[in-house]
Amino acid sequence: MINRSVLVGRLTRDPDLRYTSNGTAVVTFTVAVNRQFTNANGERDADFINCVIWRKAAENFANFTHKGSLVGIDGRIQTRNYENQQGQRVYVTEVVVDNFSLLEPKSANNNQNRANSAPMPDPNDSYGSNDGNNNNNVSDDPFAANTQSIDISDDDLPF
Repeated sequence: MINRSVLVGRLTRDPDLRYTSNGTAVVTFTVAVNRQFTNANGERDADFINCVIWRKAAENFANFTHKGSLVGIDGRIQTRNYENQQGQRVYVTEVVVDNFSLLEPKSANNNQNRANSAPMPDPNDSYGSNDGNNNNNVSDDPFAANTQSIDISDDDLPF
């Protein structure tokens, strides 16, 4: 059986970070995903997909995203139900997020004025480098200062 969902869209509101009674972080949010076609009025409709993410990934997601953030979501669709306070059975369908990607550059988020803002991760940083120090200085890149083109023939390439 396969249960995979991949979404690209914008958050409709700030992520809602909460903690369970045993201290596990959980974030709920909604992603607006545009449909591929237009409706009878020539407008593009959107689907609003409820999502949930758990543990450390939830804390990271809450720290680095906000209303309007463009995100990529990879997860699975889950259904559940419960009885509300009025005794009615409520059915919920949501995407349980396994992985997410921030799809806007860091500078796009600097324009947002948020009182509780956190620094965005730089996608060019190599957080898993083997040198033991994550000093991502320009001097670490031997090709950074070289503005000349590299002359390589197709015969020199291994593929």
